[in-house]
Amino acid sequence: MLLDHLATLPQDKSAAPDDVARAYAEIRRKPSDGRDLYKRYQRAVKEQAIHLARAGRIEILRRGEPVNPDDFKGVWRMRLKRS
Repeated sequence: MLLDHLATLPQDKSAAPDDVARAYAEIRRKPSDGRDLYKRYQRAVKEQAIHLARAGRIEILRRGEPVNPDDFKGVWRMRLKRS
């Protein structure tokens, strides 16, 4: 899901983890779910992003610069790894 979402972005764009969580929540939404359903998926998105960054498939960004996936805090974004 995360890689599919990032693949739809223009090459020079990145995605916020909330955007990915919201997209996934909309796919899984049931009529009885609240509007904050995406929050349930935020941790999973971060864990998957860290795993994919360690594997070299995506980059985790802070202030537009790639960071170490094992040591980052605060506001972050992600994009497909550039060649």
